[in-house]
Amino acid sequence: MEVKRKWDTIYRNKLSEPTAASVLENYHYLLPTQGIALDLACGQGGNALLLARSGLEVQAWDVSPVAIEQLKERADLKKLNIDAQVHDVIISPPLPESVDVLVVSFFLDRELCAQLYSALKPGGLLFYQTYCQQKISEQGPINPEYLLADNELLQLFPQMKVRVYQQDALLGNHRKGLRNQAILVAEKTN
Repeated sequence: MEVKRKWDTIYRNKLSEPTAASVLENYHYLLPTQGIALDLACGQGGNALLLARSGLEVQAWDVSPVAIEQLKERADLKKLNIDAQVHDVIISPPLPESVDVLVVSFFLDRELCAQLYSALKPGGLLFYQTYCQQKISEQGPINPEYLLADNELLQLFPQMKVRVYQQDALLGNHRKGLRNQAILVAEKTN
């Protein structure tokens, strides 16, 4: 209940238009032309909106009723069909082989990763983006429980075929590249 209240407060005060995570924005051309997509821990639904514009059948889950109501209003305004639900993914993860595309951005529960893999149909795609321990700024959470170790995102989904992976960490020119985060696009091949 405390987590729900925390996110309700954040979303009540966040009035800007939601945007898709860069992993989805930059690689949406890899999406299938049809199928079921799930935006997990969707927040205000920037990913869900992009997925719906791409012609997919979209489900969007978040623990915050405020975020889900905001997403429903935006989807109605834009005439996009999104099944947005208040849903605690930790208590009730997606069913096995239930989605063709799974998008997870800025949410990390390591114990859930095997169930997320299982939720993908064969040939399904995972788009994942979240914060790392090696950061050049204080952006994102500070609790290491919610931060990826170096290359950890690859290790959380070892059975998937990697299509895109990036984690620039602390290398080179810090004003360029993907900093503070890691991204993965991977395919379930069996």
